Amino acid sequence: MVSKALTKYFAPWVIAISAAAYLFPAFFLPIKPFIAFLLGVIMFGMGMTLRSDDFRVAFSRPVPIVIGVALQYLVMPALGFGLAVLLRLPPEIAAGVILVGACPGGTASNVMVYLSRGNTALSIAMTTISTLLAPVLTPCLTLLYARKWLPVDPATLFQSILKIVLFPVILGVLLKRFSPRLAERSAAWTPSISVLAIMAIVACVVALNVHNIVTAGGFVFMAVVLHNLLGLLAGYLIALALRLNRGDRRAIAIEVGMQNSGLGAALAQAHFTPMTALPSAIFSIWHNISGAMLASVWGRGARNG
Repeated sequence: MVSKALTKYFAPWVIAISAAAYLFPAFFLPIKPFIAFLLGVIMFGMGMTLRSDDFRVAFSRPVPIVIGVALQYLVMPALGFGLAVLLRLPPEIAAGVILVGACPGGTASNVMVYLSRGNTALSIAMTTISTLLAPVLTPCLTLLYARKWLPVDPATLFQSILKIVLFPVILGVLLKRFSPRLAERSAAWTPSISVLAIMAIVACVVALNVHNIVTAGGFVFMAVVLHNLLGLLAGYLIALALRLNRGDRRAIAIEVGMQNSGLGAALAQAHFTPMTALPSAIFSIWHNISGAMLASVWGRGARNG
C-alpha cells in the first residue's frame, strides 16, 4: 500500500519534499554526505530488476536500441549546450544543465514508457546500455560542452560514476543471479526505496540552494523545462523520421527526454558546486510531471502518434 502510493504519486511527493526543504533547509542539510550512497542504492535496485527476457526481446531488433542510445547521448548534451548559450545562463547553471543532459536515462522512464503503451523492453534496454556507457560518455561529453564555463576533470567523473552507478548495478545483477529468492523478496520494496532515495537527494540539493533558488530559480526552471520538452520532441520526431513503429517512437522519446537526474545531482555536488546541482534537482521534479502527462495522453489508447 505504502509502496504503491510512493511510486504512483512520485511527482507530488517530490514537489512536497522540495517545498519542505525550501522552507526548512536545516532539516535536510545533513543528507549531503550521503547523496552518493543514496544514488548507489537506487542503482543497486535497478540491477536487481533487470531480466534476461527483456534483453532477449529487445535485442531481437537491435536497430531501435542503437538509434535510441545514440540519440540519448547526442541530443540532450547538445541541447543543454545550446540552451546555455541562447539563454546566457550563469556558468554554474550552464554546466549543471549540460551535466544532466550528459547523464544516461533514468529508471523512472521505464515506468513512463509502460504507462504510455510504448516498447517497455526497448526502454529497459536503452536505460541499461546508456548506464553502462555512462562512465566513459558522461565525463567526455561534460568536458566537451561544459569546459567553456567550468573546469571539468573527466578522470574523477569517470571514477565517481564507476563507484556510484556501475558497481551497484553489477552488485544488484549478481544478487539476483546468485540469490534469486532474496532479490524477489526485495523487489516489492525496491521501487519505494528508490523513490525515497531520490526524494532525499532532491530535498538536500534544494536545501543547499535556497538562496540560489531566489536569485536564479526562474532561469533554471525555464532551462530545465525547455531541455526536457525539446528532448522529448527531438527523440520522437527523429524516431518518426527513421520510420520506427509507434511503440519504439514513444519509448525513444521518453528515454531521450528523461535523464538520471539523481546522478547529475550527485556528480555536481561532488565535483562542482551546490548551484551546479540545482538543474538536476529541478529536472527530477519536472521530468516526472511531463513524463506522467505524456504517458497519460498516450496511455489512453490514442491510435496515432
